[in-house]
Amino acid sequence: MNKRLLPTGECWCGCGEDVGLGKFFLPGHDKKAEAAVILEEYGGVPQFIAQHGYGPASSRATSIGETAERYATDEIHPRNTLNDLTAKQWIPETISVWNQHGLGAKHPDAKIERLHPAPFSFTDVSRLIRFFTKRGGVVLDPFVGIGSTLKACALEGRKGIGFELNPEYADLSKARLDTEVKGLFANVSDQVIMTGDARDLARGLTRNTIDFIVTSPPYWSILRKQDHKARQERRAHNLDTDYGSDPRDLGNIQDYGDFINQLSEILGDCIRALKPRKYMALIVGDFRDGSNYVMFHSDIASALARHGVELKGITVLYQRHKRVFPYGYPYAYVPNIHNQFILIMQKTREA
Repeated sequence: MNKRLLPTGECWCGCGEDVGLGKFFLPGHDKKAEAAVILEEYGGVPQFIAQHGYGPASSRATSIGETAERYATDEIHPRNTLNDLTAKQWIPETISVWNQHGLGAKHPDAKIERLHPAPFSFTDVSRLIRFFTKRGGVVLDPFVGIGSTLKACALEGRKGIGFELNPEYADLSKARLDTEVKGLFANVSDQVIMTGDARDLARGLTRNTIDFIVTSPPYWSILRKQDHKARQERRAHNLDTDYGSDPRDLGNIQDYGDFINQLSEILGDCIRALKPRKYMALIVGDFRDGSNYVMFHSDIASALARHGVELKGITVLYQRHKRVFPYGYPYAYVPNIHNQFILIMQKTREA
């Protein structure tokens, strides 16, 4: 029986580089290590293949050739109705741990993004859009915020629809498309920003017209915690620390159970507009409420079960750039939460 191996965070080829959580190799280093081992142990690839019963004279040659061709092809499989990816492009996206990738605070295109108190990276949402839609597909984000989803849609050749309650953020989303995307062979004109309450806008959607839903919804009232470190740092730079005082904003709901119910109802109306068998991705994070650890990802997934979707998987989004604070020291365990969860849900029935 093969011994189960666990990644250590360091590249296994021996270069000593950091590869991040859940990985064995830097990109391409697995092939270098593989070639070195085969050369050392067998003398070369032909000898390796022959010793394992393959080769031109073997009846097994056809099967290995077919397998290699299937996974090394640069062609899109004719039965692939989900996306425009080849097998080589498909497989890495199914790994259950991703490193979060942003532009960095000093990048010129991050100037507008950092005006929002809780943006998520358009590069990460682009990966989701590429996997769960084909070019020309319609993508909905009912909490579009600063417009990361619409920017990703424009760059990936998809048609984005975004709902935003705060007119200031809606205007900034439009400005972001105009300044960061226009002129990059992107479909800016196909992106639609609708300003208003997501409760009303979601109910106005036409059934079975959306190819993919992706959003990072509000995290209840977490941004209003006075001891929240990010809140303190943003206040020091005169940046928004919450979504505003609008009573319709989900971030202003006092009771957590009421928050989950209202969020699930909004998403339920969006799901009715989702085409059968299509997917929704929610980017959420657990958090602490006083001394209590709140499993937001689990609570919202359970609440959405009655709306016709099934949870198909969870991707951990590792936020390796976040600062570490000595929470709890030296009295108690308090975690530094450095990850979000991407909940992958599929519409399996009409609710």
